[in-house]
Parts: sequence; structure tokens; C-alpha cells
Amino acid sequence: MEKQKNLLILILTIGVFGILNTEMGVIGLLPSIADHFNVSISKAGLLVSLFALTIAVSGPTLPLLFTRINRKKVMLLVLGVFVLGNIVSIFTSNFTILLIARIIPAFFHPIYCSLAFTVAASSVSKEEAPKAVSKVFIGVSAGMVAGVPIASFIDSAVSYEMAMAFFAIVNFIVFIATLIFVPSMPVEERLSYGTQFSVLKKSIVWLSIVTVILLNSAIFGVYSYLAEYLKTVTNMSPNTISLTLLFFGGANIIGNIVAGKLLTHSAIKSVVSFPLLLGAVYMILFFTGRFTVSMEILTLIWGILAGGIMANINQYLIASAAPEAPDFANGLFISSCNVGTTLGAVVGGLFISELGTQYVVLVGFLSLILSGASISLRNHIFSSTKQKLAS
Repeated sequence: MEKQKNLLILILTIGVFGILNTEMGVIGLLPSIADHFNVSISKAGLLVSLFALTIAVSGPTLPLLFTRINRKKVMLLVLGVFVLGNIVSIFTSNFTILLIARIIPAFFHPIYCSLAFTVAASSVSKEEAPKAVSKVFIGVSAGMVAGVPIASFIDSAVSYEMAMAFFAIVNFIVFIATLIFVPSMPVEERLSYGTQFSVLKKSIVWLSIVTVILLNSAIFGVYSYLAEYLKTVTNMSPNTISLTLLFFGGANIIGNIVAGKLLTHSAIKSVVSFPLLLGAVYMILFFTGRFTVSMEILTLIWGILAGGIMANINQYLIASAAPEAPDFANGLFISSCNVGTTLGAVVGGLFISELGTQYVVLVGFLSLILSGASISLRNHIFSSTKQKLAS
């Protein structure tokens, strides 16, 4: 039984890696796509921005619509859509068709990720759930970080088509593994759509959504411009910048392992401490960011906090606020993260244009101050609710 659970979580982890790899890996192919389809780099960028926007829109609704269907069948459907979308992307010579082949799978993206978190959590005891979810998040981090350099390497070493084929192959392998090794998972308790939507009446759910948006803004308002920061403020060479970004990604994976243990044993303390720890990192970064050695050390610490611990905290915040509707809650989590990422990137760009690249760190500070306030209010409501239920 234990081996079956571990195998299930491994398949889910590779599954989210394949999904996120398809989403983010294209970033490393944008110059080749622009040349291949004879479009501008900004138009090629629609493959990334419209994908993210589609996820933000579909995140709260589509996972909800599929909550009554056997979970194995839903996972196979999503993986099948991604495989087909990737195959079309390999062979099409029309940019509009390529765009459509990207947008359709994007609608299904939050369905699989939401299911992966829900299934991982339900496969173990309630106390061990954060640890199981953190393992799935390793796939998320790997997909976000490894996808870009892997796709870029295949593109430069072989061809654009083979890079796109890499996405299809990963998703196809997970499809076969799911078909053979994942047991049928019929939904035992079919919640009505109204029941699931009713969690939006709870103030703690909205506070959790706001907190997740602010925390994601705190990270991506700065991280979105990290390469530019390293170039203009730290004065790193292009090769060193690439290694530093890879360093950040590796730290994300470490953070996922740490997060699982922290949230299992001291969830509330971890949530409250996070803005303070990240704020300290940003403060040191603001004053020592021009020094290469200190920047490398800070990148390691920041990567552990940002990509690993924060992602798990965000999922915990919304999932614990609406435990009666786990699939819908995970959809809200995915959508909130994308809204926060977009908000942070936009505000970060404004700070850079008005004040200069060094001051992009202030976006992180501002978001962390606001998130600290929302966390305090959320904890107060959470504690009051638990006391009422106990009495």
C-alpha cells in the first residue's frame, strides 16, 4: 500500500512537471519561434502571456466542473489534450494554429494541477498531507525552472521541432503511467456546484486569496526582473547570470522539501514567519545587491523561500480555508497565483521605469507589508472560527 502511494505521488509529480514544462519551457524557444514563424518576438511572447491569462481565467471554474468525474479519467483527458496540443505545435507552420494549440491545453492546466494536489493530500493522513503536496510541488518547481534551459538546449543542439517534441514525450510518458499504474478514483462524495461555490461566502477564503496574490506579487514583482537586476546592478556576465538563475531554480526544489516538514509540524508559525524572513532577505539584497558573492548567497536563500516554501504556503492557505471543497480551493489557488504574478510583474515594471532597476526590490517590501497584515487578520478569523466550533 505504501509503495502504491509513493508511486502515485511520483506520477503526479512528473505529471505536473510535464504540464508546467509545457507552459514555461516555451520561454526558451521564443527567439526560434519568432524566426520559424516569421513573427516579432513580442507576438511570439503571446504564447506565454495568453497561456498564463487563460489559466487565471479558467483556474476557479474548470476544476469545479470536473469534480464529479472519476479523477483518473480526468487526468487522462488533460494529459491527452496536452499531448495532442504539443503534437500540433511540432508540425504546424501557421502561428495562429500554434497559438490555438497552446491556449486550449491552458484551459485544462489548472484541472490537472488542482487534481494532483487534491489526490496527493487525500492519499495520506491529514497530518501528512502538507508533506505529500510538497512532493508534488517539486514537479512544479522543476517544470518552471528546468523546462526553459532543457528546451533551449534541445533547440540549439537539434531543432525547434525536437524541443517541442520533448514536451509531448514527457506528457505521453505520464499518460501511459497514469493509464497503467493509477487506480480508478471515482468521486465518493459528489458535492454540488452550489455547495462548492458557497465557500466564497467565507471571509477567510477571500482573505486567503488576497494573501496569496500579495505573496506572489512580492516574489514575482522582483524575480521577473532578476536577470535585469543581475545585469545592471550586480554587473554580472551573461554566463554568470544564467548560472545564478539555475541556482535559484535548484534552491526552489530544496524549499519544497523543507516546506513539507515545516507545514506538517508548525503551519501557523511558518506562515507568520515567512513575510519577516523574506523581508530580511530583500533588505539585505537592497543594500548589498551590487556585490556578486552576497548576491549568490542571497539567491540561494531567496530561492528556498520563494519557489519552494512560498508555493506550499500559498496552497496551504487556500486549501485550509475551504477544506470542504478541495478541488475548487486548488483552482482558486492556481488562479490567485497567476493574478499575483501578473500584478507583481506590472508594478515591478512601473518601479523600474520611474525609479530604476535597484528599486524593484521595494515592490517586494510593499507586498510583504500588506501580506503580513492580511495574514494577521486571517489568523485571527481562523482562530475565532476554531474556538466557536470547539464550544
